[in-house]
Amino acid sequence: MAGTAHRNTGVEGVEGGVGRTALLVAAARAIETHRHDSLAQDIYAEHFVLAAPASAGWPVRVQQVADGDANPLWGRFARYFGLRTRVLDDFLLRSVRAGGARQVVLLGAGLDTRAFRLDWPSGCVIFEIDREGVLAFKHKVLGGLSAAPKAARVPIPRDLRADWAGALTDSGFDPAAPSVWLAEGLLFYLPSAAETCLIDTIDRLSTARSALAYEVKLEKDLRAYRDSPLYTSTKHQIGIDLLDLFVGEPRPDSAADLADKGWSTSVHTPFDFTRRLGRGPLPEDNDALAGNRWVFANKPR
Repeated sequence: MAGTAHRNTGVEGVEGGVGRTALLVAAARAIETHRHDSLAQDIYAEHFVLAAPASAGWPVRVQQVADGDANPLWGRFARYFGLRTRVLDDFLLRSVRAGGARQVVLLGAGLDTRAFRLDWPSGCVIFEIDREGVLAFKHKVLGGLSAAPKAARVPIPRDLRADWAGALTDSGFDPAAPSVWLAEGLLFYLPSAAETCLIDTIDRLSTARSALAYEVKLEKDLRAYRDSPLYTSTKHQIGIDLLDLFVGEPRPDSAADLADKGWSTSVHTPFDFTRRLGRGPLPEDNDALAGNRWVFANKPR
């Protein structure tokens, strides 16, 4: 299946819709990488931004932004993505080192380069699931850089609304062994039924000592913050209307569902980690981040 993705070498996978948000996150990671007080390092991020016509003119350093950190998009919002990257990096490494899992599944992997930039324990396998066009673009850029992964890497070109579980197990994933799962910036682009199905599937494929992290939004009405500077600046500066991409229907309580299935869960605001790490966004008026929650779950022995 990885070969299939390599045959598609265009950029159409990241040129529109949800795929384009992967470029936004890459730009934010590039900006974070070049900060003097960086929370996360991703030396590949700026190469994705510069390689796609849709984002070639975007900044990859905060110094390239006229109003710098005062800019809602390239300042506060980009710092949010930098914080999220650091927190989820820490979660993944902590989970494989302490829990003994050697299978890591990145759902909606986008332009994630964790297989290349994190120091994985010996024997780890990183499964990356996303649409073919997104993975093809990533392969093309990383191939041009001669980037080498630090763990075995298995790209799986599959839409998460299709039979991704079958493709995962066909690619060598072992449901009988502990696993670590990540759904970063994914669920609010999926219909509620697809989120429920995804969580059920993760539970079915996870044995004891497995772990999961994902991001959700709690607002009953996402458009309550339609005038938030984060949304308006993203739309006006780079033409991405996030509210048009989010699925606006009521969301399931996936954390409660996992708890009912025997997982231990904890739910945090991003601001919890801003205070813990000393860098990142803090609450503001009319804040599009107010409903964001990061959920961490573990399946006990």
